[in-house]
This record gives sequence, structure tokens and C-alpha cells, in this order.
Amino acid sequence: MALLMGAAFALPACQTVSSEAAGATESAAPTTAETPPNIVLIFVDDMGYADLGSYGSPVARTPNLDRLALEGQKWTSFYAPASVCTPSRAGLLTGRLAVRSGMAGLVHARHVLFPTSTGGLPQSEVTIAEMLGRKGYRSAALGKWHLGHLPEFLPTSQGFESYFGIPYSNDMNMPGGNETPWTVELFFEPPNIENWDVPLMDDEEIIERPANQPTLTKRYTERAIEFMQDSQKSGNPFFLYLAHNMPHTPLFTSDEFKGVSAGDAYGDVIEEIDWSVGEIVSALEEMDIADKTLVIFTSDNGPWLTMLTHSGSAGRLRDGKGTTWEGGMRVPAIFWWPGKVQPKTITGMGSALDLMPTFSAISGADMPADRTFDGVDLSSALFADADSPRDVIYYYRFTDVFAVRKGRYKAHFSTYGSFGGGGRHDLETPLLYDIEADPGEQFDIAANHPDIVAELKALADAQTASVEQVENQLELYPPGEKRGEDEKRPWTSEDEEPSSD
Repeated sequence: MALLMGAAFALPACQTVSSEAAGATESAAPTTAETPPNIVLIFVDDMGYADLGSYGSPVARTPNLDRLALEGQKWTSFYAPASVCTPSRAGLLTGRLAVRSGMAGLVHARHVLFPTSTGGLPQSEVTIAEMLGRKGYRSAALGKWHLGHLPEFLPTSQGFESYFGIPYSNDMNMPGGNETPWTVELFFEPPNIENWDVPLMDDEEIIERPANQPTLTKRYTERAIEFMQDSQKSGNPFFLYLAHNMPHTPLFTSDEFKGVSAGDAYGDVIEEIDWSVGEIVSALEEMDIADKTLVIFTSDNGPWLTMLTHSGSAGRLRDGKGTTWEGGMRVPAIFWWPGKVQPKTITGMGSALDLMPTFSAISGADMPADRTFDGVDLSSALFADADSPRDVIYYYRFTDVFAVRKGRYKAHFSTYGSFGGGGRHDLETPLLYDIEADPGEQFDIAANHPDIVAELKALADAQTASVEQVENQLELYPPGEKRGEDEKRPWTSEDEEPSSD
């Protein structure tokens, strides 16, 4: 163990961007004249805001990530594009809210892609890998994909040269389909990989089924290092997208990490992910390219609180995965690039939606000019002594704006219960919180500030009006597949007879 345990491109003078990105045209990125940097994006699944030592975890030891946070930047108001997997990943890789690509669900039972889904990220969307590929970058996707398991939607059809990982969540494809009772107890120890018939893929080929989940974190790490080494030999800059399927339940670790933490199974998983980060950073240093590489670590959404002790923690933030409360979408985010990223804590807002325009700025790769983007270039905060240029966050659940934050104030117009419980509530009277003084969203101040509520409602309405209707990819299933209307989850795989219940 090393360390410590097809679109129109080029931006015209007036880029088509969201209203919050307008005006952020000057970039402080170390670009053009320099060699484009390598980019390592590590994206974990269901990690809570307070699951790292540097973010306040009382149980998990994360020295490698804590080192990156100390030497680089730790962002304390960084947001996932959505509070569940599929729309969050779509937003991350395209710089566009999932509602624009049809990757946001309409109802709870179809709010992500399932093994019976026939939809996926449309090829008309341009991913980070496609954008960087036009600048000569090599790219690899490792880990959980969850943007469509059919060949036309896999990473190798979305700009990545190679793929090694699982095509959807590690708890899907339960043998017996809808006849297998779904219970929280099924996820607790002793874990059994046979309970989840999840395929492991190498490019478009299934090489293992069920995936040997205890080995995946280590195997992803080994593949990541091999890809970086091969890319360095080729002389090309590289983009590595490492999307760990942990700490999403069921929880699995390699034998070396069983029982190592004070946080039981969940803490063990976090510590193995930290080990993985350490191995990758060590490899960059051994190859003498750490100062030529931007490393980012963040999560797709907040903790899955239904999973009890197999869930993470959002700390002071309210609620978790599946909600538009802070705990559902506010996540850890660390940026590290020795000699370039200014070491400090950033309290201003940022979003995973901002990564694509930031990567465009630091690489010199052009973003498509024929579509609306929802991200801003964070270079001024990363590389200069400036605040984050982002001042608005839209909290989507399904295809609707449930809440808006501008500056220190956040208004809720609808709420949704945490993942696995509760439902939608459209509020007759919006809720308003001073999110800086009250990050736990405990004290509603709407009655005292009707003008702020009205301003935030106007922003929500304008945002909604900016979205053009597209085909909803999460509603696409084989003929006869009707799961969802009765809130049953479609567990069966594509090669099984769809249920007609």
C-alpha cells in the first residue's frame, strides 16, 4: 500500500449558457501555452458529506484524501447535479442538468435506469471524454456507469476508449426478479455476491457474472494505474474517470480491509477507497506527472440513510439521498494539482456541473456551441485568489425544480422524502432558510423575507422555462414492462421475460 493505508464545437463570442454562467467568460486556468494537463476524476457512490476525516468523520480514517484536501482545495458547498445516481452522472459528464437530456425520471420507481431499461444517455449529448478526445486526450471509464447498459449507451459509445466496470448499481438484478423480497436485511452481513447478478464488463463484453464485488475496488485501482502508465508512454494527456460503485450498498471490501475501521462495514469501505486514492496519487508521483495532473474527488449524491449502519453521514446537513435537502445533494469535493491549485478551503458554491467547463478551460478543448450548459468555469477559484463564480444552485428532483439557492438563502417549493421512504409534497407556502447560518435547514424564515422567496421563485420559474422537452430515457422499457405504476422496482435483467404485473 502506497502512502498512508457529433456536435458543433468552438465557442462563439456569445456562448449558449445558463443565466448563472453568463458573465463568467474570463478564465484564470493555466492553459493554451502549456501542455494540457492530465485529469483524474474520482466519483464515488452515496458518500455522505461527513464521511471523510477532513469533513468531520469520527470513525473512518482517510489520510490520503485528507492530504489532498490539505495540499489542494476542500470545497464545503459543492453540489451533485441530482440526489440519485443516473441524473447525477448524466449531469457530471455533460455539464447539463439531466432534464435537458431526458435522463431525469418522472416517478420514484423509474427515477434511475434499471436492468430492464432500453434507454440511456443519447448519443446527441457530448460527454467530457468526447470533448477532450478532440484535443488529443486518451480516456478510460472505470467502475459504475449507470447511463445505459445497451451497446449504444456504454462508455465506448460515449467517447471513452475503454471501459471496465459494472453497467448499473451493484444492488440490481436480484435473482428471481420481482419475486425476490426487497428488504434492508438482505444487504447486511454476511454479504453474498449471488444475491445480485450484476455483470462486470470489459468494454462491451461481460467477463464475469455475478461480479466478484469484494475485489472491485482493488481491480479498478489496478486498471486505473495501468491506464495512466500506458497513456504516459503514448505521450498523450489522459482523462481517467474512476467511478467507484462503493459505498453504495451492498457493501463489499477486499479481505485486507475487513474489520479495519471503527465504522464497521461502511467505514471499511471508506478506508479502502482512501487506499485506492493513495495508490493512484503514488503512481502519479512515481511517474513524475503529479504536477501535470488535476485530481478531483467527489460523490454522486448524499448518503442512503435507509441503510442504517451501512449508510454514510451528512453531518449537520439535513436528510440524505433522494431528497433536495442539503444532505441529499451537498457532497465532499477535493481538488488537487501541485503547484497549480491554490491550497485553501472554498466556502463558495460549486457543482459537478461545473467540471466540464473547467476542464474545457484548462485543456483548451472547445465546448459545443449549439446547446445550453448549466455549469461555470471554476478556474478563478482554483487557480487565482478569487471566489467561486457560481451563485445559484437549482435542486432538481425528477424533472422539476424543488428548491433554489442563491447566495446564502435557499427556498423549497416542493420536498421529497429520503430515498426509500416518504413521497412528494408540493408546498402551499415555500420554506426559506439561511443556509450559511443554518446548514441543517431547521429554522424557516420565509415569513420574514417574502421578497427573497419571490426572487427565488422567479429564478425557479425562469429555469423551468429554459428547458426544452425531450424524450424521457428513463421511461423506455420493453413492450409489456409495466413496473413502476404500482411502485414495484424492475429488478429483472434484459434477458428475462418482462413481468406484466
